[in-house]
Amino acid sequence: MAVRTRVPIALLTFPVAAHYSTFNRAVQGTFDKHMEDADAATNDGSYYMAMIRAAQTFGIAIPATYDIALCDCLNNGCGCDLVFDSHLPGVVVTANADPGFNLSRLQCPDCAHDHGRPIED
Repeated sequence: MAVRTRVPIALLTFPVAAHYSTFNRAVQGTFDKHMEDADAATNDGSYYMAMIRAAQTFGIAIPATYDIALCDCLNNGCGCDLVFDSHLPGVVVTANADPGFNLSRLQCPDCAHDHGRPIED
């Protein structure tokens, strides 16, 4: 007769950020689709679900705020491709969200410190 023992499972921890370019085009496309869904969401539930799915696509922790961003420098600067919690200290808004959309363009804290491009009032 086998003896069953219980072993506690260690808490799972996930990275808090990821680099977009480390993933293949299919995974990037899935991430992009979830971010587009979050951008166009018309209610909190849809927004949160899209953000959760985007974070899970890259295997990163879901921030308490449910907000992640891809550094705007990927296409408009140094090429930084960090996906990060958009409420980290030092994040810079480079462009506000267009009317009818939810996501502003943001620079990660490192890029904001090194070569920030804040929006002009």
